[in-house]
Amino acid sequence: MTEERSKRVGKLGAAAAVAAFALGGAAVWIALPPPILETDPGPADAARIERGRYIAQLGDCVACHTTEGGAPMAGGRALETPFGTVWSTNITPDAKTGIGSWSFGAFDRAMRKGVSADGHHLYPAMPYPSYAKMTDEDMKALWAYVSKGLAPVEKVDRAAEMRFPFGLRLGLAYWNFAFLDATPFRPDPTRDAVWNRGAYLVQGLGHCGACHTPRGLGFQELAMSEAGPNGRHFLAGAQVEHWNAIELRDLWTVEDTVELLKTGQNRFATASGSMTEVILHSTQAMSDEDLGAMATYLKSLPSDRPKPAPKVAAALEAPATTWTTRGGLGYAQFCTDCHRPDGSGVPGVFPALAGNPTVSQKDPATLVHITLTGWKTAATAAHPRTWTMPGFARLSDEEIAEILTFVRDNWGEGAGPVSAEAVKTARAGLDPKIDASRFETPRLANLLKEPDAERLVRGMRLNAETRTLLPNHVGDDLNCTSCHLNAGTVADGSPYVGVSAFFPSYAPRAGRTITMEDRINGCFLRSMNGRALPADGPDMKAMVAYFDWMRGATKPEDKVEGRGVGKVDPKIVPNSENGRKIYAAQCAACHGENGEGVEDSAGRVVYPPLWGERSFNIGAGMARTYTAAAFVKRNMPIGAHDKFPLGQGGLSDQEAVDVAEYFSHMERPDFAPKVKDWPKDPKPKDARY
Repeated sequence: MTEERSKRVGKLGAAAAVAAFALGGAAVWIALPPPILETDPGPADAARIERGRYIAQLGDCVACHTTEGGAPMAGGRALETPFGTVWSTNITPDAKTGIGSWSFGAFDRAMRKGVSADGHHLYPAMPYPSYAKMTDEDMKALWAYVSKGLAPVEKVDRAAEMRFPFGLRLGLAYWNFAFLDATPFRPDPTRDAVWNRGAYLVQGLGHCGACHTPRGLGFQELAMSEAGPNGRHFLAGAQVEHWNAIELRDLWTVEDTVELLKTGQNRFATASGSMTEVILHSTQAMSDEDLGAMATYLKSLPSDRPKPAPKVAAALEAPATTWTTRGGLGYAQFCTDCHRPDGSGVPGVFPALAGNPTVSQKDPATLVHITLTGWKTAATAAHPRTWTMPGFARLSDEEIAEILTFVRDNWGEGAGPVSAEAVKTARAGLDPKIDASRFETPRLANLLKEPDAERLVRGMRLNAETRTLLPNHVGDDLNCTSCHLNAGTVADGSPYVGVSAFFPSYAPRAGRTITMEDRINGCFLRSMNGRALPADGPDMKAMVAYFDWMRGATKPEDKVEGRGVGKVDPKIVPNSENGRKIYAAQCAACHGENGEGVEDSAGRVVYPPLWGERSFNIGAGMARTYTAAAFVKRNMPIGAHDKFPLGQGGLSDQEAVDVAEYFSHMERPDFAPKVKDWPKDPKPKDARY
C-alpha cells in the first residue's frame, strides 16, 4: 500500500470502510471502473504460451478455476467467504461464456484491479491485490496461455450467493479505493536476486498472504509484504474456512521448506487442508530455483514464534501419561497405529506429531478440523500414493478434546489444551459425516473408571506392547495388536469385544475344549513364535481381565457384530504372481519390499515383517491363505480411505486372496507341535502342513 493510500485508510478507519461497503458504495464518484489500458501483448508463440503455462502454475489458477471433475479452467468451484459463496469463473477462451472476447487490456485490468471486462467488480476472493504485483512480461505470457493455450469450454458462470448487503458490488469500488495497491513488485536493491525472486513469487503470483496473513474488518489482508508499519502481520498466520493457516515467517530451514513445497511433506509436517491442492497443482511443478527463492525469502522474515525442534527418534518414548489419562488411552487406541506411541509418525507415510507446527499452533483449528473430518496427503511425484486419515466425528466432543489435549501437552511445545467447547463449535460449522457402522467401539479411556483399572490397563498394554513387556515369550517382531487392531477394538479386525463369553469352547485344531488362557497361549506359540505364559501368572490374569472387560454384557448365545475377520470364498483360485504385484503396490510401504518389516531410525519395529525368521510361524492362522485373505480384505492397507477408525481395507476378494497366497507361503519359522493339530476334524484345505 502506498503512503498516500495508507493515510486515506488511516483517516477513514476499517470500520468506515466496512460501513461504506455495506452501503453498496455510496460514494458513487469512485464507483466508476478504471479504464481499460490497451497495450500490445506481443506474439502468442509456443515459447510464450509455455512460459504462460508455468506462470499459471505459479499462480495456482487451476485450484480455484477448476471444479472437481470439471474441465480445466472452466470455473464453477465454490469459494466460501465470511459473507457468502463466490463461484469461480470460466477463464477458458470460449467467446460466449469464457474470456474469448476479452482483450489483453481487459484481462490485465481484471488481474491487477479486480474489474471484469464488462465493468463489474470482482470479489477479492480472487487475489487480484497479489496478482497486481506481476511484471508486464509475466502478465503477457499468462494471457498468451489462457487465450491461446487452453481449449475453449462453454460453461456459464454461476452468480455469487452473497448475504445482503455484500451482493451489492458497488461497494467493491470503495474497497479497492481503501485497500488496493496495484503497484507492480519493486525489487529491493539491498537484497540479492534470489531473495527478490522469492519475494516476488510469495507476495505476487503465489499469493501466500491470501491464506497466511490475518485480515482486517474490511476483509483486507493486513499487510501485502514485510515492509511498512503493518509488515509484521504479513504471513503471520490466519484462520481460513475452519483451517489454521500457519505462520510462514522463519518457520523452517530453506531445505525443509523446499521439501514440503516439492513433496507435500518434510521432517516436521505433512501438508493438510487446501495446502494439499496448492502443492498438487502449483508448488510441486515449480523449478528448484523458484522453490529455493521462496524458501529463502520466507526464512528471512523475522518471527518471535518458538522454532520447532527436530525429533530425535532414539530419544522419543511414549509419554508416561499415555496409560494414566483418558486422553492418553484415547490416543493409544485411535492414533498410535499411524502416529506411533512416541508421536514420531512413519516417514513418507504418516506425519509426526513431535515438532509439527499444526500441533504446536496456538490456534488448534486445523488440528480439530482434521480430527473431525479427516485428511489426505498431497499426491506428488515424490509421493504419488495418497494416505488418508479418516474423520473421528464418531467420538464425542469431550473425547476429541481429551485426545488433542494429550497430543498438545506432549508435543505441542506449550500450545495449551483443547476444550470440548472448541470441538463442539467446529463440529457445528463443519457438519462432518459419521459412518453408519453398527459396531460400537469400546473406549479404552473408560478403563480408568473401573476399580481394578491398574490391572486392566496392564492387560491392554500387554496387547499393545507385547514384545517390549514380555520379551521372554515373544520370538518374533509382532505384538498382539498386529492382528487385533487398536488393542482389539476394530470391527472385523479380530476384536476382543464379547470374545471371552464364548470360552471355554471346542477348538477343531486342538480337537478339544479350550479355555481363554489356552487361546491366548496359542497366539504366543504360533503368531508370536514364542513361549506360553503361565496360566495362573499375573500377566495372563491381566490379559484375561482385559478380555472380560471387553465382554461387557455379551452372552454365549449372542451374535457380536464385527466379530472375527469375516470370510472370503475359498473357491477363489489364488494368483501368486498377481499377489506379488499387489504386495509391491499396497503392502511394501509398511511391511518392506522383501517382507522384512519397517523400523525407525533407532531400530525399533514400526510395522512387523510378513515373512522371514522374525515373522509368525507356519502354525499361525495368518499362514493360511484364506484366513489371511479375510483379514487383509477388511483391514489392509490402513490409511487407504476414510473408513473409521484406520481407513482400512479396500482390496477385492480376488486381490486379497492373491496377496495372501503370496506372503503366507513365503519362508517363515516352522512349528514343531504341528503334528498334533486337527486330531479329529478335517484339516482346512489351505493349511500349511
